[in-house]
Amino acid sequence: MSDTVEGRWAEIFTPRYATVTLILCLGVALLAFNAFLASISLPTAVQEMGGVALISWALTLFLVFAIVGGSGAALLKQRLGARTALLVSAGVFLAGTVVAATASSMEMVLVGRALQGLGEGVVSAICFALIPELFPSRLVPKVFGLQAMIWAIAAFGGPAAAGLLTELVSWRAAFLVNVPLVLLFAAMVAVKVPAHSPEDRKVVSFPGLRLLVIGAAIMLVALAGLAAPLPAAGLLVAAAVLLVGAVWLDGRSRDRLMPPDAFRPISVVGTGLWMVLLINVAGAGSAVYLVLVVQEMWGYGPTVAGAIAAVLAVAWSFSAITVANVRSKETRKTLIRLGPAMIGTGLLLVLIGLQLDQVAIVVVGQLTIGGGFGISNGYLNLTMMEAASDAERDRTSALMPTTQSAGNAIGAALAGVAANSAGMATAVGMAEMKLAIIPVYMLGVAMAALALAAAWRMVGMVRPQDASSSFAAG
Repeated sequence: MSDTVEGRWAEIFTPRYATVTLILCLGVALLAFNAFLASISLPTAVQEMGGVALISWALTLFLVFAIVGGSGAALLKQRLGARTALLVSAGVFLAGTVVAATASSMEMVLVGRALQGLGEGVVSAICFALIPELFPSRLVPKVFGLQAMIWAIAAFGGPAAAGLLTELVSWRAAFLVNVPLVLLFAAMVAVKVPAHSPEDRKVVSFPGLRLLVIGAAIMLVALAGLAAPLPAAGLLVAAAVLLVGAVWLDGRSRDRLMPPDAFRPISVVGTGLWMVLLINVAGAGSAVYLVLVVQEMWGYGPTVAGAIAAVLAVAWSFSAITVANVRSKETRKTLIRLGPAMIGTGLLLVLIGLQLDQVAIVVVGQLTIGGGFGISNGYLNLTMMEAASDAERDRTSALMPTTQSAGNAIGAALAGVAANSAGMATAVGMAEMKLAIIPVYMLGVAMAALALAAAWRMVGMVRPQDASSSFAAG
C-alpha cells in the first residue's frame, strides 16, 4: 500500500485521462442502466409474448454468463489485447441487445440476455483491469468514486427512463437505449485504448472445462434461490464443491484465470477477495427483499419503495466521493475495516425499522449500508491492485467485478433459502411478514461479520508498496 494518495479530482478530467475516464464510465453505465432497464421492461414483454415462467431466467442467464465472461476476461485480454477484447465483447453485448429487443418469443429474449451477460461480464472485468494499467494509484479512488456516482444516477434515472419508454413507446425501446451507449463505448475504445502488437499477445489455451464448472456452479446457486429449502441446501453445497474445484483446477493450469493466491487467506489478494465476496453476499438479501417487503407491509407503491432502496446507492456514491482524497495509509486501513462493520450495522437498523414500522430507521439503515460500501470499496480494490505483482495484476483486477457478481448471486440464493424456510412465500399479514424477514437480515449481518474478520486480517498483512512499482508511484 502506498503511503499517500495525492491525486486531484480535476486530474481525471484532463486531456491525458478524460477519454479513458469516459470509457470506464460508459462500461459501468452499460451494466448499471441495463440492469434497471431490463428489470422494468421485462414484465411488459412477458405480458405481450407470454412465458411468465421464464421471466426469472432472464436475470439468471444474464448473471451466469456475466460471471463466466468475467472469469475468462483476463485470458482474453492476454490473447487479443485490451482494445480488441473490448470491441469483441461490446459487439457481443450489442448483438444480445438487438436479439432481445427484436425477439418474437421469450426464448429469444433469453438468448439475447445470455449474450448481453457474456459481453457485459468481459467488458466489466477488462475495464477493472485497465484501471491500474491506465491510471496511477493516486487517481484510482477518484475513478471508483466516479463509478459509484454512475450507479447512483442509474438507480434513480434507470427505472424512471425505462418506465417512461415502456409506457410511451414499448418495452423494446427500453432495451434499445443500450445501442447508442455501446456504440459510443466502442468508438471511444477504438480511438483511445492502445492496440497491442502481435508480439505482445500471448497464445493461451481455451479454459473450457474451468469456465463450464464455474457456469454450472453459478447456475446451481441461481436454482437454489428458486427451490424449496431442503433441495436448495443441497444445490448450494453442490455449487460450493464445484467452485472449490474450479479454483483447484485453475491453480494447476498453465494459463490461469485467477491469481495463484485467489481466495487463499495467506495474502492480501486472497483475503481481499474473500472480503469482496462476503460484503456482497451480506447486502444481496436486503437488495432482493426490501422493496417487496415495504410494499407488502406498508402499502407503498413501486416508486416510493424503489426510492427507499435507491437511498443506498446515493449514500454509496456520496461516501465514495467524500473519502477519495484520503491520503494516510492508516486511515485507508481503518476505512476498509469500518466498511463491513457499517454494512452489518445498517442491516440491523433496516431490520429494526421494519419490525417497528419506522421508515425513518429503515432509511438510516440504508444510508449506513451504502456508506459502508462507499468508504471501503475503492480502497479495498486499490489495496489488492497494489499488492498484486505486475504479472498478476490483470488477473486480480479482472476478478474483482466477477467476485462481486458471484457474491450477489450467492447472497440472493441464500436469502431465498432463509426467507422460504421462514415462510415468506406463504406469509399472510404484517406479523407473518415481519417474522419471515428476520432470517434474511440476520444472515446478512453474519456475512458482514465474516467480512469484517477478513478485512481485519487483510489490512494486517498490508506492507508498504515497493517504491519501484510503476502503478503505485504513478
